Amino acid sequence: MELAFSAEELGFREEVRAFIAENLPESARRHHGRWPHWSKPDIVEWQRILNAKGWAVPHWPVAYGGTEWTAVQRYIFIEELLRTPTPEPLSFNVNMVGPVLCEFGNEAQKEFFLPKVRNLDIWFCQGFSEPGAGSDLASLRTSAVRDGDDYIVNGQKIWTSTAHHADWIFALVRTDPDAPKRQMGISFLLIDMKTPGVTVRGIKTIDEATHVNEVFFEDVRVPISNRIGEENKGWDYAKFLLGNERTGIARVGLSRQRLNRARELAEKLPGFEGSLADDPQFRRKCATAEMKLKSLEITVMRVIDRQRRRNDPAPDPATSMLKIRGAEIQQATAELMADVAGPMVAPTSAIQAAYEGDFPTELEETLGIIPHYFNSRAATIYGGSNEIQRNIIAKGVLGL
Repeated sequence: MELAFSAEELGFREEVRAFIAENLPESARRHHGRWPHWSKPDIVEWQRILNAKGWAVPHWPVAYGGTEWTAVQRYIFIEELLRTPTPEPLSFNVNMVGPVLCEFGNEAQKEFFLPKVRNLDIWFCQGFSEPGAGSDLASLRTSAVRDGDDYIVNGQKIWTSTAHHADWIFALVRTDPDAPKRQMGISFLLIDMKTPGVTVRGIKTIDEATHVNEVFFEDVRVPISNRIGEENKGWDYAKFLLGNERTGIARVGLSRQRLNRARELAEKLPGFEGSLADDPQFRRKCATAEMKLKSLEITVMRVIDRQRRRNDPAPDPATSMLKIRGAEIQQATAELMADVAGPMVAPTSAIQAAYEGDFPTELEETLGIIPHYFNSRAATIYGGSNEIQRNIIAKGVLGL
């Protein structure tokens, strides 16, 4: 296969860059580099701009708002969003529940949800993990018992990202506790977060953010019409969803943006001779990260080519390789940023407050580094831990 971009693909990349430069809202520009926790208004506004352009859900079927882009074009698009960086389209909507609805939803569900999911008129969160059921998701215990035309849902989800923003949650629930295999008794429900009995409680994480939450269900009544597909087939839909989630999880653009930011900061810091950017050890670290990124990008292109030749809608186990290596490089580049900033990353919210609004400008650009660093610790866990990914590779790629 050809591992270099064609002239047409390079032209497409320039088109995407020009659109971002011209249309990214000023509020998002001011938050440049403050990922992982973009504000809700920034995310909503940018996704609606992309949707108006027809770019919010490029990998969906054209009939539901997708594009006819190639897999390489889709890859370029996502990496440019990350490289800038921008508030990329809400993954829970466009990469998770949206494709599940396109593939397995009935016509009424598609007609009601898909336009709202695409335009972020409805914000979804993901109700999968539970206390005692994270990587071993089949151990989940949240129950859904049929009562006439409804299910009565009881249980708890945890580490639910953006649940405090969400209008709806897509949740895996146990509908047959006596199934011969744990995976066989699970269903996939869409639950309105305003339904009586739903409670959200935030969890403050080490980066001083409240991005993840606990979600409690106490006798929550959910119409059976909100079930996706067949009862007790939710595990199949979840595997389909996770395959979509992992395809873009290498996040080469994000790691490259971090590497570039470390270099820019190093230009402003003194070294033994000249700036830190001139230091041989720093340049060696950057060169090593650059080589790893290039290797990862080539691997992404190979997996894209493999998926094209497979012509199989089932999740490709090779995407687990991208998840493992991509997560490790995300952590390495976040650590490099923190190493470069050194003691300048120390200010916490309390120390910032001590400056009483007169925060030194030379420290301002370092404020997002520690959230990057701390949040990157989770990269090897979310989307399926790297240990689980190695099991998938052993079975699905190596045939062990």
